[in-house]
Amino acid sequence: MKIHHLGFLCLVTGSLFGQVTYDPILHADREPQNWLTYSGTYKSQRYSLLNEITPENVKDLQLQWLLQTNTSGRLEATPIVVDGILYYSAVQGEAQKQHTVYAVDALTGRVFWTYTRQVSPKTHGTMVNRGVAIAGHTLYLATLDAHLVALDTKDGTVDWDVKMADTADGYQANEAPLVVKDKVIIGITTNEYGSNCWIAAYDVHTGKEAWRFHTVPGAGEPGHDTWGPGNAWEHGGAPVWLTGSYDPDLNLVYWGTGNPNPSWNGDHRPGDNLYSNCVVALDAGTGKLKWYYQFTPHDEFDWDSTQIPVLVDSDWQGKSRKLMLWANRNGMYYVLDRETGEFLLGKAFVKQNWNAGFDARGKPIRTPNSKSRAEGVFIQPENQGGTNWYSPSYSPRTGLFYVSAWENHWTLFAKTDEEYEKGKQYTGGMMGGPLVPGWYDNTPLWQGRRPINPPYRTEQEGYSAVRALDAKTGERKWEFKMIYDTECGILTTASDLLFSGGMEGYFFALDAKTGQPLWNINLGAAIDMGPIAYAVDGHEYIAVGASSGLFIFAVKR
Repeated sequence: MKIHHLGFLCLVTGSLFGQVTYDPILHADREPQNWLTYSGTYKSQRYSLLNEITPENVKDLQLQWLLQTNTSGRLEATPIVVDGILYYSAVQGEAQKQHTVYAVDALTGRVFWTYTRQVSPKTHGTMVNRGVAIAGHTLYLATLDAHLVALDTKDGTVDWDVKMADTADGYQANEAPLVVKDKVIIGITTNEYGSNCWIAAYDVHTGKEAWRFHTVPGAGEPGHDTWGPGNAWEHGGAPVWLTGSYDPDLNLVYWGTGNPNPSWNGDHRPGDNLYSNCVVALDAGTGKLKWYYQFTPHDEFDWDSTQIPVLVDSDWQGKSRKLMLWANRNGMYYVLDRETGEFLLGKAFVKQNWNAGFDARGKPIRTPNSKSRAEGVFIQPENQGGTNWYSPSYSPRTGLFYVSAWENHWTLFAKTDEEYEKGKQYTGGMMGGPLVPGWYDNTPLWQGRRPINPPYRTEQEGYSAVRALDAKTGERKWEFKMIYDTECGILTTASDLLFSGGMEGYFFALDAKTGQPLWNINLGAAIDMGPIAYAVDGHEYIAVGASSGLFIFAVKR
């Protein structure tokens, strides 16, 4: 059932909802007042050229307006902002299973229209949505029950609705689509249900599928033999959780892929298990694989490689190169040549005990104890990784790569023998670890945190931090510790500010050069999205979500 709520629409002229052609998206850096894709631009740097808010006046940030959504879960979506109109999506949790898209005045918070869609009651998995995409007068929404829906930007009416996969098989779609030329590209996921996944492109006008790339290769396809003998590949998984990046010069899209199934027992899938835990470079027009790099071959620790590929054009050892920067869930920071896939650098950015180094081609060398066992094995980083789905940022001004990191966390992995059963999670193991609520006292944000008799302890307490790495070496330049863990993305700006937050509810601004804290406010709930910057009438705003609310800040003129 689809329900449309049209509020104040009669007061809005058609010209207000302008058309977004491919050119503005291609040259998004020319329109810093807008935020046109999930990561801001095709390079996915989450870096804004706006500079009205500075280290000097950021202390004067004030809440301008608040959008209360109907979500009962987590807000993980990134808003799209086009010429003063903000588009946002939220999910109404496990019981109602609804999507709602909002068109909002980015200056005042007035809601122009909302679109609500009931999804299949059979949908299971991760009840989040990470945003919409835009092209022309159309918004594109990927739904929990694996539909791709096209909405008219003027009033939220449905232009078309395409079923991409069957939710009964455990499929869903969570990420924001990416529009490239005349195609909208999206990946399919499954939360450990053992159904093979893919990345596909659809015609922006009709929704007709243009191409599909399977992240687990079938019989006779390159990479099929990396799943060993038998039929392990048939339930290999390799889901796609997040939006990719695009290089228009090479006409390549870059997408990360998830872990193989069963997650914590690789006995039935010997081999590297391509193309799980990879970045794949695909021709945007045809979906043909140009190259791949596998971060964690034969993963048994659920280290999805679905983080955001950050694209940078820079000097590398005296030569100008097209680079890809990647902080991976497995705890390693990578630099790759995005034209060829050549491995250039791999360096741990958190403590880890699984990787003893890399061979000449960049394949990781595993430590002797980095294999799941029935009696359990202690692994760092933990199941959630050194970082996860939350977006990093890169500032061309500082040359630093910023990542939300989980330090000194571990998991005890123990494998079990599990048979695949359709419609049920296929993990092949169990795990335990030290992340127990209530360990920590009320130490102020700016002083770090102290454990109170934790039930598990390593040689020092775990913590989360914003870490600044030298983009070319992976060397840590500074870090900002938080009270509790974080699943918040990072935004940097041309005035050398950094915005982020954490589960304890603090939203804060740091000096991007030094990590010095400059401003903070507690929003009363965990922050689970990446902040963005936009401008209306030349005035800069910062948007971030917490609990069911989207908060908009600015410096009062």
